[in-house]
Amino acid sequence: MAEQKEKVVLAYSGGLDTSCCIKWLQVENNLDVIAVVGDVGQEHEGLEKVKQKALKSGALECLVVDMRDTFANEYLAKALAANAMYENKYPLVSALSRPLISKHLVDAAHKFGAKYVAHGCTGKGNDQVRFEASITMLDPNIEILAPVREWDLHTRPEEIDWALEHGIEVPVTKASPYSIDDNLWGRAIECGTLEDPWAEPPADIYTMTADPVEAPDQPEYVELTFARGLPYMINGNQKSFLGVVYALNEIAGKHGYGRIDMIENRLVGVKSRECYEVPGGLALIQAHKALEDLVLEREVLHYKLGMEQAWATAVYNGQWFSPLKEAIDSFMVSTQRCLSGTVKLKFYKGSCTVVGRKSAYSLYDYALATYDKDDAFDHTAAKGFIQLQTLSTKTWAANRRQEGAPAELFDAEKQAGPLTKGKYEGVTSIGAKAVIEEAEAVLA
Repeated sequence: MAEQKEKVVLAYSGGLDTSCCIKWLQVENNLDVIAVVGDVGQEHEGLEKVKQKALKSGALECLVVDMRDTFANEYLAKALAANAMYENKYPLVSALSRPLISKHLVDAAHKFGAKYVAHGCTGKGNDQVRFEASITMLDPNIEILAPVREWDLHTRPEEIDWALEHGIEVPVTKASPYSIDDNLWGRAIECGTLEDPWAEPPADIYTMTADPVEAPDQPEYVELTFARGLPYMINGNQKSFLGVVYALNEIAGKHGYGRIDMIENRLVGVKSRECYEVPGGLALIQAHKALEDLVLEREVLHYKLGMEQAWATAVYNGQWFSPLKEAIDSFMVSTQRCLSGTVKLKFYKGSCTVVGRKSAYSLYDYALATYDKDDAFDHTAAKGFIQLQTLSTKTWAANRRQEGAPAELFDAEKQAGPLTKGKYEGVTSIGAKAVIEEAEAVLA
């Protein structure tokens, strides 16, 4: 009887790394490999071709899964509700797709009775954390393998040589110097000349967005209609959320909008120069925030800002399936219940500007906001409001002045300013005064 091997499910992209991973897992770990290819809207030359490459590389089976609808409706929708921007800059391109791919890896492991799940991430990136944290939270009993972290193939030429020795198909075209990960939401680009934070990104890194200089000379207006926080109509044409994302990627990209060049603080402790293209996603976040400004009550809106950062940080750090992120999602759902209306965007030469917004749930009251004759605001109420608003600080200021304590408006030591020295010095011993002065010098 043939030897019954253990199985491993591998996240497979069709690139050099994961193609080598298939053979490595067979040769070094004596495992049968089931490859999983997820379509999350990335650029590809045909996933059936990727499947055949996996099988030719030695995979026992290769599952090709169209994840785009789920990615849009269950992952991007939650990111939009949270206006997700890690460090208030990065709209979480790769971080959003990893948990969904992980879910399918775990499902495949259960289906095929695989003991292991593997990925092709390096030891220096964030994705290894996202995959492994997600897999562990979905099934703590699955063992995780990371061949790229373990093998001694340190350079691309070494990988190519190893692949050729083991009969793995290697493209003969010149390899791009960049590392690129893309999905429906956008593209993440790093490596090559981008590793110099002073160097301007070369024009050839961008594929989703036109050069703003060469973008159309006429602006384009787009109206997005939302219900419960999600856009369902663009310029009067009803579409699925997936369809809206595709349409906005095309429109915003045509006008050169959606490029980001940033220094990013990775979870593993490394600062990295990253470039992104997120034309549709950034436009949607901008429109969504504009509608929230109109509809959400002030204290909810202010509190939500901190929750948005907590959500983005949790997802960036691989905590999609964590109880914290789940709890924040519940808060976000509550804020989106009445988030319906229309936002008008203007695209022009690399910019996207909100130029109009309206909603039946708008909290904007013209009679309260106007300075014209229709003004309904009670100006006489302001005096009492200010008295109560400043009562605590007024009491504080009077006390400190009476006691001659140091404050911004006067110098108690030199008796300069509008105040004379009070009791402050008399109740402070010489020894204590020296300690206080030393502490104040440090804090100054």
